[in-house]
Formats: sequence, structure tokens, C-alpha cells
Amino acid sequence: MFMRKAFSILTFLLMTMLGAQAQDASLEVMTFNIRMNTPHDSSNAWPNRKDLVASQILYHQADLIGVQEALWQQMVDLQDRLPGYKYLGVGREDGKQKGEFSALFYNTKRLELLESNTFWLSETPTVAGSKGWDAAITRIVSWGKFKDKKTKKIFYHFNTHFDHIGKIARRESAKFLLEQVAKIAGKYPALVTGDFNAEPTDEPIQVIVDTKNPLHLTDSKEISQTPHYGPTGTFNGFKSHERNDQPIDYIFVKNGIKVLQHASISETWKGRFASDHFSVIARVLLP
Repeated sequence: MFMRKAFSILTFLLMTMLGAQAQDASLEVMTFNIRMNTPHDSSNAWPNRKDLVASQILYHQADLIGVQEALWQQMVDLQDRLPGYKYLGVGREDGKQKGEFSALFYNTKRLELLESNTFWLSETPTVAGSKGWDAAITRIVSWGKFKDKKTKKIFYHFNTHFDHIGKIARRESAKFLLEQVAKIAGKYPALVTGDFNAEPTDEPIQVIVDTKNPLHLTDSKEISQTPHYGPTGTFNGFKSHERNDQPIDYIFVKNGIKVLQHASISETWKGRFASDHFSVIARVLLP
């Protein structure tokens, strides 16, 4: 009886220790469409929200944040408000500062950037400003190769924002994204974040998660070890609640990444959201 009780206690302590080690080695990954800076948003315009966006990132201690719709001045504002972070990425119109960024901010205390680049979602992916298929707007993917200073592990993170109009563009962007992730990341663990302007049953997402395709990605929410927390829909349009129960913002994983937690963050400040999208966050563990 004593031996059995001692074994149970030992097992519990071991499991607790292993769980703590997993948490310590994990990374907090966020995708966040921060909504472009436009005066048309009136009281919801960027000057009234920039501190809210930054505070949400800092509070949740995100190690990696894929942002969408960020204009150059918004990138500057966030860099000023995120001490200990740096970013990678370019404006989609000229490959420099013009147009929206699909950038990555990363925690420099935890992560070392080894390599980065941007490609365009078009038939000419290396041509800055190129627009693909039937897309209404130029679209890009910015990516980084990182080394985790704590675990010494290497991984890749891709961030994007799919077109909101072109159905062909969204489908072909999904196919091309899968090809590029496989080509660039190879067998290394890969994270893919973004606003895909598509719900789970829509063609682009079905292309991305199609398990019959060896290049497919996995929706982090579907493999989270704890149930999803927060709204399932991710677009609120600055209204009192999300538009519907279906997400358009995702964190996908590949090559053995485990997902410990998954959530949509929906705080308000006196009724004001940080953006017209909820940020989505996942705690992940590299293999």
C-alpha cells in the first residue's frame, strides 16, 4: 500500500515537472489584423487604438506576432511601443515602405532571426508590387527563419493576408503558399499565420488543410491539447460582437509542432476593440 501510494505521488510529481518543462519551452504565437490607419474609422481610428494593440501583445507575452494591414507609420508606432521586439517585412506595393505590411514582430530575448524575405502572391512572386490572378489588391507573404535561444531549435514562420475579392486568387494563393512553405522550410517546423479572408469550409482553407496533399498544413485550433478559449469567430467589424461564429484568421502548423493552447482574444476598453479583428494566439511546442 505504501509503495503504491509513493509510486502515485512520484508519478504525479514527474508529470507536473514534465508539464512545467513543456510550458517553459513553449512559444506564444499570435496573428493579429490590426486594421489599417484610416480616418474613416472615426473614434476607432488607429490613434485611438495603437496603445490597445501594443498592450494586448505585451500582456499575452507573445514571442511571435504576425500582423496584417499594418502601414509604415503603424509599424513605427508598434516598434516604439514594443520594447525588446524587432520586426521583419516590407510594404507590399514597393517592397520597401509603401503599402500594407504582413510583417512579423519577434521577441529578441527569446529568438534570433537567421534569415528573412518576402514573396508576392502572384505569377511573378519576386516582382515587388505584382498582383496575382483575379486579386483586387497586391498580396504578400513575409517569412523568417528563427533560432530559439532557449531550446536552440530552428523553425520558420510565414505571415500573410489573402485577397478579399478574388476567388481564384485565394485558391491559387493557398496552393502557392503550400509550395513555398515546403520549399523554404523543408523538414523544419513551420508556423503560418494570417488573415485568409476565408472560413473553414471555404476553398482556400480546404486546400491548405487537405490531408491528401503531402504539403498540407494543420489548423492549430484543431489539435490544441486544451479546448479553444474565446469566440470562434474572429471578425468583429468594431461592432458589439463578432460577425459570426466562423474564423477568418488562423495559425497553421507543420512538421511536428504541438499546440498546447489556442484562443481568440476579445477584450474591450469601454466598448472599444483593439481592432476590427480579434487577435488569435496559440501556445506551441517545437518538436
